Order: sequence, then structure tokens, then C-alpha cells
Amino acid sequence: MRMLIVVSMCALLGSTLTGCRDKAPQANTLSVIGPAKVQVAALAEGFRPADIYVKQGQPLELIFKRTTDDTCATEVVFKALAIKKDLPLGQAISVTIPTATRGEYTFTCGMGMHKSRVVVE
Repeated sequence: MRMLIVVSMCALLGSTLTGCRDKAPQANTLSVIGPAKVQVAALAEGFRPADIYVKQGQPLELIFKRTTDDTCATEVVFKALAIKKDLPLGQAISVTIPTATRGEYTFTCGMGMHKSRVVVE
């Protein structure tokens, strides 16, 4: 029970507690288990989460939502998948990612400044 409380505190407070630094998940990385719809925010500093890991063969849909005008991420581009979608402010935009084969799909803003990725394992 005591360990559960410590782990919960580490998850809640992140790396601010001594000893939690290695145990807290990376805030900008997401591992997906099973079929999923993943929310991806287009922020001033880029896409969050920036790294998304999914198991081969598991359906994956990314739901992009731009939350600010203070970003060049007004569109999302998956060059390898020939996908380019506008990201209107405040609107949810869906992109289905193929997961039949292992690999990495980089996605960027229209200018190529903000780079993120989906890794199919």
C-alpha cells in the first residue's frame, strides 16, 4: 500500500520529488496499448505528445486539435503517407495511421519546424 502511494505521488508530481525522476513517464511520449484514439495538441512549442508508440496491427487514430494562433502548426503533414491536413483553430481533425507494418511515421507542421512521430513496434 505504501509503495502504491509513492508511485502515485511520483506520477502526480513528476520529477519534482527526489527519487521520482526515473520513474515518472515522459510527458511528451505516449505508448498505446490496444485500439486507440489519441488526442494530439498543436501548441506554440509543437505537437504534444511528440512521440507515440503503438503495437503493430493495433488500430490508431490521431485526433489533432490546434489550441493557439501562436504556432506555425496550422496544418499537419505526414510526408511518407502523403497526408496533409489543415488544423483550424479549436477543431478536431482525425488522421488514421496504418499499423500493418513496423516503422516510423514522422509528422510535421507545414513548415517542417515542429517534428513528431508515430512508431509502430
